[in-house]
Amino acid sequence: MGLSRDSYRNAPVASAQTEALKTKIVEIAHARRRFGYRRVHDLLRLDFPGVNHKRVYRLYSDADLAVRKRKKVRRPPAERTPLNIATKVNEVWSMDFVSDSLANGRRLKCLTVADDFSHEAVDIAVDYGFSGNYVTRLLDQAALFRGYPAAVRTDNGPEFTSRAFIAWAQGHGIRHILIEPGRPMQNGYIESFNGRFRDECLNEHWFETLHQARTEIARWRRDYNEVRPHSSIGRIPPARFAEQHRRHAADAARHLTPADNEIQ
Repeated sequence: MGLSRDSYRNAPVASAQTEALKTKIVEIAHARRRFGYRRVHDLLRLDFPGVNHKRVYRLYSDADLAVRKRKKVRRPPAERTPLNIATKVNEVWSMDFVSDSLANGRRLKCLTVADDFSHEAVDIAVDYGFSGNYVTRLLDQAALFRGYPAAVRTDNGPEFTSRAFIAWAQGHGIRHILIEPGRPMQNGYIESFNGRFRDECLNEHWFETLHQARTEIARWRRDYNEVRPHSSIGRIPPARFAEQHRRHAADAARHLTPADNEIQ
């Protein structure tokens, strides 16, 4: 068979580095139960630079780790509407509501707001209910730290079609993009975000109080923005991607010649 006697009689012994890598993989997988080996590999690159994703997959599989797939609700097929791709931060904010409940059965409502370009979670507000005025106050608070968006994309919910919300958008010169009723795919960015939010946060916690829900959701949002790698932006966290884009935009503006400025 071409196999030496020594290899046949003596099982291979893992090196100290391999054992350390395997221990770290198991630690990350247990702390982040909804992360597959790809995202585990992304988080390992700081402590184990140059580690190969195939090696991570082998050790991940040897440790009997796997993400259990949750069953998706089958929906009737519908026409797909392509989304206009944002080209800069704050070009479009998409927003929607996600429902959950406390241990005592009382319903919770989460307002989720995401930046279409950077995929940052601009805000996740949690309360028992929301009005149009409440939503606009929360958006004003978010704008204090990052500025107002050029446009917002929402469904036709009463909070987003209220007089308060429409007046807020007009007052700040914000274009309001309303999707067609019954076409959630037209708000695909926030629908994707909400899926991750429910899978990695809401389904992983059992909230007993509103304060606990706000605390855990705020912690998850910080982790999503600053630590969790995002596959569609180069497998880096959204906050880092947004900062890189702002830096590149500032560098490009500084290198414009006087002639370029006159043309603009």
